[in-house]
Amino acid sequence: MTPQQTISDMHTVAFVDIGTNSIRLLVVRIHPNHSYTILTQLKQMVRLGEGEFAEQLLQPAAIDRAVLVSQQFAALARTYGVDDIIAVATAAAREAVNQRAFIRRLRQEAELDVRVVSGLEEARLTYLGVASGIHLDTKQALFIDIGGGSTEIIIGTQHEYRYLNSLKLGAIRLAASFLTEMLGPVSPDTYAQMQRQVLHNMVHTFRELRAYHLDLAIGSSGTIENLADVAARLCLNRPRERDDMLPHAHLQQVISTLSALPLAERREVPGLNPARADIIIAGAAILDTLMQELSMQEIRITDRGLRDGLLVDYLLKNGHTPLLEDMSVRRRSVLQLGRACHFHEDHAHTTARLALALFDSARQAKLHRLGAWERELLEYAALLHHIGSFLTYNNYQAHTYYLIRNAELLGFDQTEVAIIATTALYHRKTLPRKKHPEFAALNKRTRHIVRILCVLLRLAENLDRSQTSRVQHAFFDAADESRVVLSVHAEQDCHIEIWGVQQHVADFEKIFYRHLEINVVAPVAVLAPAYNGQSHTALVSTP
Repeated sequence: MTPQQTISDMHTVAFVDIGTNSIRLLVVRIHPNHSYTILTQLKQMVRLGEGEFAEQLLQPAAIDRAVLVSQQFAALARTYGVDDIIAVATAAAREAVNQRAFIRRLRQEAELDVRVVSGLEEARLTYLGVASGIHLDTKQALFIDIGGGSTEIIIGTQHEYRYLNSLKLGAIRLAASFLTEMLGPVSPDTYAQMQRQVLHNMVHTFRELRAYHLDLAIGSSGTIENLADVAARLCLNRPRERDDMLPHAHLQQVISTLSALPLAERREVPGLNPARADIIIAGAAILDTLMQELSMQEIRITDRGLRDGLLVDYLLKNGHTPLLEDMSVRRRSVLQLGRACHFHEDHAHTTARLALALFDSARQAKLHRLGAWERELLEYAALLHHIGSFLTYNNYQAHTYYLIRNAELLGFDQTEVAIIATTALYHRKTLPRKKHPEFAALNKRTRHIVRILCVLLRLAENLDRSQTSRVQHAFFDAADESRVVLSVHAEQDCHIEIWGVQQHVADFEKIFYRHLEINVVAPVAVLAPAYNGQSHTALVSTP
């Protein structure tokens, strides 16, 4: 710490990765010069996905274990005086029909606000974590992360990913199908059946991967690390070293040795984590099949992964490190979706600009207390609000909702995607009601956010109703405790826009409990003959 630095100048953040097999904790202190110090990192196996995948139901005992460890990790993090705890859950929570009950227990008992991330988002975060700690220079790498419930496959360079995939294929999931209660050795026939299952699940993925030039392969996750640990002991007579390579021949030797042993003896193999003994062969079958099909002679091992990716993602989002790209992952993903749907980009940006102006001035007028996070989501909802018309104009907001919810936008968790999609869904026609299933699926806080954002988006969209950017600026101003004035600045005839806004005055008043008046600031020459029955006036009051 320099003489000028104090603890108050620093920012301490904890990251929690709730995986299918293990929960991981990372606590870092970020310094004013954007460097950071790792204060602690822990991992505890909880088997959250144990017994889940047959019916997509998290088991009570598994939930109890996960909640207990999450409580302990959160309490430990708070002893460091953390300013933020960023927590995510992956495959087990992602697929569970009782996901909401699990997340609610984490919030109530561990005081953790956990985001459930999509498979592609899990792949992106894994890439960030691994690529940020490995020097690739000009090489293009295949990244492989074998978890308990899913396997993430990424192709990328030092600074960008070029392929992301997440497969419903993991060590716990595969073991549950073939090795449940198997106490003896794993026969060659059983192992071959597992490989056939892996090949069946990945046949299209292999076809896609073969289209890329690959300079090397990098393996992350506890499964791959543990296989490398055993290989180093078995084949090299030494402990594994950092960034060791795992040759395919060594992997196959490990598989042969482990498969020949009953479970009790397998637990005693040097280098093997005894808690992984029942699932390690299933994980090995996934990696073995990958290496066979892609003719990979060896794979580089790293201890970095999603937990590190959470840190890198946080640093990028909060300006603590130079951006890898000029545009954020989130914005790039939103614009990519919009362009794929051939959206009217000028109208989208105009609507977003007006929506943000309304959001900011509404906050100043004390109409809401939402912050930067909700503001950003409003911008993305505004950019995407019209993409559903790509399919058909009739009821296009419903198509927009479907596209956003199913596009797997990168950089967002499930709650954020839900807010963006639902805000876009209710930017026209009826206001959201609890009887609507899309709205009812949200929790109380999220419903409150959507109610506010969708009304602001309604007004912004109508302020560019002609899609010709006639309105340059618009903002709210509190006239008194019961009245708000919406000032609209235009250099062209904007009577269509004002007419559109007037259709939603009642919606505004229902959500914000304020009377709304509309003040048009424009040259008289461009004013319409009548606004609400008033001729050539710059003031439009809507009772």
